[in-house]
Amino acid sequence: MYLQKIKPFIYLGGFYLLISLIIRIIFFFHPITTASFGVFEVIKVLLLGMVNDVFVFIPASSFLVFYFLFLSNSKYKNPYGHIILGILILFFLYILLIPNNIFRQYGGPVTKIALTFVGIKAFFFGLMLFLPTKRIQIRNVLYCIIISLYVLLIVFNAVSEYFFYNEFGVRYNFIAVDYLIYTNEVIGNIMESYPVAPLFIAIFLITAGVTWFIYKKTKDELLTLPNLKQKFGLLSMYIVSIGISLVVLPATEQIRSSNVFANEIQSNGIPKFYWAFTHNELDYFQFYSQIDQKQAEQNFLSQYPQHTLTRNIISEQPELKKNVVLISIESLSADFMEHYGNTQKITPFLDSLANQSLMFTNLYATGNRTVRGLEALTLCIPPTAGESIIKRDDNKNKFTTGSVFKSKGYDVKFLYGGYSYFDNMEDFFGGNGYDIVDRNSFKPEEITFANVWGVADEDMAKKAIQVMNQEAKSGKPFFNHWMTVSNHRPFTYPDGRIDIPGNAKSRDGGVKYTDYSIRKFFEMAKKQDWYKNTVFVIIADHCASSAGKTELPMDKYRIPAMIFSEGFIQPQKFDQLMSQIDVMPTLFGMLNFSYTSKFLGQDVFKPEFRPKAYVATYQDLGLIKDNHLTIISPVKKAKQYSLVPEKNNLTPEFNIYYDENLLKTPEQKLIIDAVSAYQSTSYWLKTKQLNR
Repeated sequence: MYLQKIKPFIYLGGFYLLISLIIRIIFFFHPITTASFGVFEVIKVLLLGMVNDVFVFIPASSFLVFYFLFLSNSKYKNPYGHIILGILILFFLYILLIPNNIFRQYGGPVTKIALTFVGIKAFFFGLMLFLPTKRIQIRNVLYCIIISLYVLLIVFNAVSEYFFYNEFGVRYNFIAVDYLIYTNEVIGNIMESYPVAPLFIAIFLITAGVTWFIYKKTKDELLTLPNLKQKFGLLSMYIVSIGISLVVLPATEQIRSSNVFANEIQSNGIPKFYWAFTHNELDYFQFYSQIDQKQAEQNFLSQYPQHTLTRNIISEQPELKKNVVLISIESLSADFMEHYGNTQKITPFLDSLANQSLMFTNLYATGNRTVRGLEALTLCIPPTAGESIIKRDDNKNKFTTGSVFKSKGYDVKFLYGGYSYFDNMEDFFGGNGYDIVDRNSFKPEEITFANVWGVADEDMAKKAIQVMNQEAKSGKPFFNHWMTVSNHRPFTYPDGRIDIPGNAKSRDGGVKYTDYSIRKFFEMAKKQDWYKNTVFVIIADHCASSAGKTELPMDKYRIPAMIFSEGFIQPQKFDQLMSQIDVMPTLFGMLNFSYTSKFLGQDVFKPEFRPKAYVATYQDLGLIKDNHLTIISPVKKAKQYSLVPEKNNLTPEFNIYYDENLLKTPEQKLIIDAVSAYQSTSYWLKTKQLNR
């Protein structure tokens, strides 16, 4: 009986093994595989590959296991069938009609996906409940659909692995994870690079043929369903198989060859994808252009007075022990501000504050995620390939802005209206000596509004004032880094604060409400004794969008930034090109701090400052310098664009729009500069030289 009931798994597993074998044979003969193999090595690779495939398929078939587990005729008997259908309908109506349900709070397509899934489930359950004579036919249709989805995923994964290997010569890595994030760009690249129509026709024809074959061979197993005891026996066997898989897969990964291609071909792409997704790294030294390491470091460090990574910053003036509040504003693109040409007046307070501040008009974010902005402002280093350091395992004991403040006797805190475990922020900031104030620190009566991302910014503003008042009582100066949350999908906030309703869920509303909350914060701060001895740094973490005509569109990385301190900072505009990583070293210079630095950003007011900016995605690493954008990418690619400001009514310092013209003959010095910066930073991180 047991063997008969696992026939669908045997057929699907056999198909998966066959497809994987074909892919491995193709990889052996692929032109990118520039290694030779002996007969025994080929046999070893194929056998280990088959073992990997078997023990990958077992956990991958879990959805099918649960499908069979819940197949039953008894659930349609009175009153169970009507109760279950009622629950499904109520759940559907909850998603459809309740304005602030859990799915809507996540925004994007989540609500539609949930609504579709529950709706289909309720529809088919109703058919099988009220049409018992058609139950077997309906069940067969659903079974055929599920088999087809498995077959389609197997075929589609094989095709994806081929194209990935065709480009990079390896199985899935972090670039594949990146491709899930940049879906539009990836689909566009595929459409332009491959014969999409014939390819998809072939995929669907193979899927249809294999699905029909497996369905015909196994559909009779749905005529007699196992009883509860038999299901328990089958489930026990499956759980044991899962346990064996979790032991065998890591063990086979330890069987390595000196032949890199052999290791890649014998591997299975799915565990490698999972590993890349959880480890968040892309090895610079495997995929990017390199020069001699000493030459790279020498070239990069030449911008500093002391041509070394560890440098002594000595001020000739007495240190100023002022409090510092760094406010990172979620997704505040420069073009939201009136200064940069916006006419909607959605940042009235920030625009007015900029006129009273030192405003950096030509500043670029390093990336397009919050963790990139936090990394740039905390570590003051260029971005590196893969995920932000904040989300990596080796993210503790780094040389940070917080460690400099701590060395000066400051209280150091990170303030965040959400749960700081999100994006690994708690692990990073806690592991680097910051105390953390997040949503867990709030009493229920302190929260007037919250959504999935955290408490409203004005609630966090009130909490921040409480925290700073408490810190001021200690007699020690304080450094607080506050990350806002309200300017984020679903853009919900309390009604009655601004002229855009809180349930409109508009980006403009999110921006304007954040501006309102920061105004409220300053109104409260001005009433405190510590206010006049405090410097406020206000800067975006990244832009609201990163999509554009090129890999790194200039206007999608331009962010506003300012330093304000009543009676201390004189209003002025700094118009030279600079990076997010330069802001905190500049602040330390204004406070006359003497310290030993490992920051790779510069004090922009020092004579040795070199205008430049670093911008990046997860894999494209850019250097803006000398009116050029140089981009280095995996597989040792390099591109360069000349930057020509677009003609418009904006003054030059606030013009964020550029024509990026691809150069056929790049300037090699700028390519060397880009490689030197990113190679050196990657090497210092890898060798832990940027630790405290």
